[in-house]
Amino acid sequence: MNFRPHQATQIKPAAPRRTFWQRRVVEPILVQLKQGSSPHKIALTIAVGIAAGLFPVLGFTTLLCFLLAVILRLNQPIIHLINQVLWPVHLAMMVIYIRFGAWMFGTAVLPIDPTELSHMLMHSPREFWARFGLMGLQALCAWLLTVPFILGGIFFPMKHVLFRFKRTHPTG
Repeated sequence: MNFRPHQATQIKPAAPRRTFWQRRVVEPILVQLKQGSSPHKIALTIAVGIAAGLFPVLGFTTLLCFLLAVILRLNQPIIHLINQVLWPVHLAMMVIYIRFGAWMFGTAVLPIDPTELSHMLMHSPREFWARFGLMGLQALCAWLLTVPFILGGIFFPMKHVLFRFKRTHPTG
């Protein structure tokens, strides 16, 4: 008679629960790193994705990320992942860029009512651009001034972290 241990006695420890951030952001980036993407290229993708994701005009960040990724040969999934994760920050930064642009050019910030904006854009685009176009250009100038700081502030530390990870986890 053969004795086999009962299946229930062989208990495996449960894997720790992963957070949404780990599953949807950190792990895809680490998978790319393990598949041979260079830490330099991934760090550049993250930095460009953050800078482009803060572009102060609604609806253009996805196109901007796509074009920059094609031109610079960056990882499309990572840059779009970063862009999507940043949308709440993007909305807050739009207000900051509008105010910073107005301050730079010495103009007043126009009151913004989202309902009025959407109605005006749908029914009278010419009036919309006449009223808010200058404010958009000022916000764009403010964004352009901050892009080098965003790129440098994200790229160099991220490159260091990714090179370190690659060194300590050579085969994944």
